[in-house]
Amino acid sequence: MEVIPQEIQAFAEKYTTPETDLLYRLHRETYLKVEQPHMLSGHLQGRFLTMISQMIRPKRILEIGTYTGYSAICLAQGLAEDGHLHTIDMNEELEAICAKYVAEAGLESRITQHIGKAAGIIPQLDEVFDLVFIDADKAGYGGYYDMIWEKLRPGGFILADNILYHGEVVLAESEQSNNAKAMIRFADKAIADNRAETLLLSLRDGVLMIRKK
Repeated sequence: MEVIPQEIQAFAEKYTTPETDLLYRLHRETYLKVEQPHMLSGHLQGRFLTMISQMIRPKRILEIGTYTGYSAICLAQGLAEDGHLHTIDMNEELEAICAKYVAEAGLESRITQHIGKAAGIIPQLDEVFDLVFIDADKAGYGGYYDMIWEKLRPGGFILADNILYHGEVVLAESEQSNNAKAMIRFADKAIADNRAETLLLSLRDGVLMIRKK
């Protein structure tokens, strides 16, 4: 099920600042060489992540779900002068492609890649985060939310991707995949949390913005 019609997507991209050459090449290499390339954030969402980061000017960013590094590079564009981004992924086979483009972007000293299970790595990070981007295993979102809450500063933001899950969330429950059901559970959890403010954007596959009061 298509969430946003392709014509609308193309129109939106027409009026969005183009990808840099580096991001274009990372996008292309991902689609040529990596399984499930649709997992890449891509042009429109990438620019959204950059703009949010540039508005917040975060000192510390946490990304759960690196994939090939497109979103990490986009998020890093708004880091404060002394800022740093931690990104976590289980797939060690993608570490090299991410590292290559992070280095080419001149961000080696500002982005730390962690390989392993986020549930084991997050407790080891002695940081207070201004911005968190969750784009990992869908069933894990609720657990990640709980783990990072005390590490998120008041006024900080969580961005959770794929909340619309290809439009399945509006189908009858019997037609929903397990991932779509997990996204509904997570959205219910966030909106019921009186410590948070939420806004669900129908950008790409749905981004839930959560602000810690």
